[in-house]
Amino acid sequence: MYAAAVGIAATGALVLSSGGASGHGYTDLPISRQKLCANGTVANCGAIQWEPQSVEGPKGFPAAGPADGQICSGNHTNFSALDQPKTPSGGAWPTTKVTGGQSYTFRWQFTARHSTTDFKYFITKNGWNQNHALARSDLETTPFLTVPYSGQPPATLSHSGTLPSGKSGHHVIVAVWTIADTANAFYACSDVTF
Repeated sequence: MYAAAVGIAATGALVLSSGGASGHGYTDLPISRQKLCANGTVANCGAIQWEPQSVEGPKGFPAAGPADGQICSGNHTNFSALDQPKTPSGGAWPTTKVTGGQSYTFRWQFTARHSTTDFKYFITKNGWNQNHALARSDLETTPFLTVPYSGQPPATLSHSGTLPSGKSGHHVIVAVWTIADTANAFYACSDVTF
């Protein structure tokens, strides 16, 4: 009887601990830094490799939200590997090849669907400084794509939009999923090559 009670308690603790860590969402098209860490493409990322869906931070970006230098981690110091200009091993972040002016399907992976204000996509300016953690001054001030949801949960995992033209080389796309009924949003940074 004691063994059964211990087994039930251990199972309950496992369920509670894994349920508490279940997060909410991240992009996998273009592949985000957190997904690269979670799938093992980039090693030694720390806690984010187990919680790619948990990059949740204050909403209101770019006027509010995560601090400069902590945009990709959503202000989470335990996810700070995402903010660095290089991977934890010192190499370049892998990029997704894209073409400016073309339609692109952005895809999210959700572990929980929330009432949503919108999805917004920002991109780095031409000539941005690639040698420091991402700051607002590195980004175009207006999102190149906004997908409104009027407080409804996302019905699909993906939506399409046109990538900006006039870009070349390495850029970062910052995807922001703004939640309607909390003070937070989810952030995902994806490295792309035009």
